[in-house]
Amino acid sequence: MTTTQKTATVFLTVLCGLLLAIAGLTQAWPMWLWATLAVLLVAVPAATVRTAALRRGPIPATFEEQLTAPPVERTEHRISDVAMPSSWDDYPFVLSATVRWCLTESTGSTPVLNPAGLAVQDVLNRARAITERRKPGDASLVQHELSGALSRMCAEPTGQLQAMAEDITLTLPQQDQERLDRLAQVRKDEAVWEHQRKYEQSKRQYLGEDVLKDTGSAVVWWLARNEEHVERTVGDLPLIAQLTSAANDTAIPERLQTLLSQQLPEADLPEQVNPDTEFTPPQQTAADHLLSFFNAIGFSEGDDRLTFVAKQISDIIKQQNRHETAEDLLRRFDPPVTFSPDADNERQPSADAHDEASGSPLT
Repeated sequence: MTTTQKTATVFLTVLCGLLLAIAGLTQAWPMWLWATLAVLLVAVPAATVRTAALRRGPIPATFEEQLTAPPVERTEHRISDVAMPSSWDDYPFVLSATVRWCLTESTGSTPVLNPAGLAVQDVLNRARAITERRKPGDASLVQHELSGALSRMCAEPTGQLQAMAEDITLTLPQQDQERLDRLAQVRKDEAVWEHQRKYEQSKRQYLGEDVLKDTGSAVVWWLARNEEHVERTVGDLPLIAQLTSAANDTAIPERLQTLLSQQLPEADLPEQVNPDTEFTPPQQTAADHLLSFFNAIGFSEGDDRLTFVAKQISDIIKQQNRHETAEDLLRRFDPPVTFSPDADNERQPSADAHDEASGSPLT
């Protein structure tokens, strides 16, 4: 009988004795009844407690083993600044993460003495399979991809544990990121330059092979742009012929030389000579013809558009293997810049002048 059972028996015996004493005194019971009740008062509570204990039965020996299962042991390990290969040589990612794992019931006899190393190896192998196929410029995107791929507990090849990773960060070294930024800027600038080059080539080809192919093509092109000024186009016919001849480095057709001589300014006419002396007019160069054309369309000396158009025509002439004529045009309309502190009106070449020249009739 345990201590609890003894305490309960004494409590019941005292309680029953008090109740019977009160009843016997009020009813004036005889002496023999008092002796019988005293025996019953001791025997009945003890028998009742013993009977209840027998009905409950003993506590099973394995009771404590059936309470709860032991919790699964899980541990973690933090890895930092681990170089992971990318699809570009010498541009590795930098990986940091928290590796978690849990041991499994292994069928092998070799115990796992360093589960952290085994878990880290498995996580890095899974991450490497992804990063080595990605470009270094996509570091932020690959980071989210790794967060999803490594968020599941997966068994490593030996089957002794399962591993995962969280709190993943994937970056590039600062120097590599700066190099990638510079390469991207160079590619963008190269694409812009390539488009500009193709535009200039197309423009020169259009002027040389279509507009200035011959005098007739130039006249048709000029008339299309000045269709409301037919008389002006007819009047500019000699100038157009000079421009066409300069662009192709050929002589002016004989049928147009008469018109050209009629429109020469008086300042260009030769001085009076002896009638008895034969006069041979000086032969005009391609630069002279081009200057006459510029004067006719309103390009004054010093106009930046004049230099820009002259350089374009020079490029066209070079394509026709007329290098001497092209150099003569450049010397005439785009001479080398000489720097002098006393030159107030010194010519300053500028890219902005080329942009303003795009408003000329040849663009």
